[in-house]
Amino acid sequence: MRLRIVPAQGSFYELFEEMATKVQQGADGLVDLLKSFTDVDRKTGRLLDIEHEGDEITHEIIKRLNTTFVTPFDREDIHRLASSLDDVLDHIEAAAEYLQLHKIVEPLPQMITLAETLGEAATKTAESMPRLRKMKNLEEYWVEINRLENEGDRSYRRTIAELFSGEHNAMDVLKFKDIIEEIEHAIDRLEDVANTVETIFLKQS
Repeated sequence: MRLRIVPAQGSFYELFEEMATKVQQGADGLVDLLKSFTDVDRKTGRLLDIEHEGDEITHEIIKRLNTTFVTPFDREDIHRLASSLDDVLDHIEAAAEYLQLHKIVEPLPQMITLAETLGEAATKTAESMPRLRKMKNLEEYWVEINRLENEGDRSYRRTIAELFSGEHNAMDVLKFKDIIEEIEHAIDRLEDVANTVETIFLKQS
């Protein structure tokens, strides 16, 4: 395996920007699926395609990480950032697939609310990722992601409490819980992304 002596720094930044854009596309697609719950198979298929496209970007990041001698920041942070972004897409795709597999007739309004929080966090991530290149104006990003993650946690707890209030039959509770947990996990992984960006920023300062 050949190692590049000359750093391919720009390529890492570009790949992270592409990956963050894929995450935003996935989150937007999930919101659209939940808010306009028609043509479910096609929309779920598109989210699966986005997840596969994200996998390809992640594999390219890892490949370059293993063949580049000098990297723009610590290798473990590059790996962690790529993995967390990839995990977000995995959870988004899983939520969509559960909607399909569980044959959900109509999503709960709480699912839409949680997915919209995910969409906000994904948009903020995609907008902020290009700032990694200059390591400037990033603090507002991770503060906002932390706020959205807290908002998502509160929404998740309220939704789970409502699910187990006795208003739903037991089988529906389990089906709804699968979907809600995947969306909540996706938001958590976006906080991991923000935390990694903060770590990188502090190391570079």
